[in-house]
Amino acid sequence: MISDQSYSTILKYCNFTADKTSKICDDTVRYAVNHEFGNIDQYSIYTPPCGQNNTVQRIRLKSTILHRISGYDPCTENYAEKYYNRPDVQKAMHANVTNIPYKWTACSDVLLKYWKDSAVSVLPIYKELIAAGLRIWVFSGDTDSVVPVTATRFSLNSLNLTIKTRYYPWYSGGQVGGWSEVYEGLTFATVRGAGHEVPLFQPGRAFTLFRSFLAGKKLPKS
Repeated sequence: MISDQSYSTILKYCNFTADKTSKICDDTVRYAVNHEFGNIDQYSIYTPPCGQNNTVQRIRLKSTILHRISGYDPCTENYAEKYYNRPDVQKAMHANVTNIPYKWTACSDVLLKYWKDSAVSVLPIYKELIAAGLRIWVFSGDTDSVVPVTATRFSLNSLNLTIKTRYYPWYSGGQVGGWSEVYEGLTFATVRGAGHEVPLFQPGRAFTLFRSFLAGKKLPKS
């Protein structure tokens, strides 16, 4: 979705292992996201965004407000925001008993701004969990550009885990549900046709994934 020029510049000037990035890196990423992506829903790139006259949904670095959509109605979040901001709804949920207007949003900018102890990467946590012998499954919807499959694969490759079962297609409802690779201590899976919130877009495939995890079995090969 971005140009070869932006891609090359990002590879050259962005240091993804550092806490801070360079100005040219940040500027290039912002330009690519805000101008090259186009008017799409970045959390489900093949689904039309809510409304036909929307301005480009700009994703802010470090303070993203989610513009997510369901598998059926791209305006679901808009409905939810209106509903949860109704005074009677907030009172009934005991979310606001002061009668002072309180703005509910899907993702809190205040929380993101003041959350100072978030980990730069979850990879060290994966290593700890693997060492403790816990089963870990990492999955990604393959139409999500915000937490894309490609980035997940790059990240997991950096762990240098031993492959137990090579990359293979798994099935759900007689169709390819996605692809999976099983490592020593971790299972990776993609979910075909799913956006940022897998169960919202592909509930059947999400159920197959979850059921297989609970049963301690590999994803079905047929």
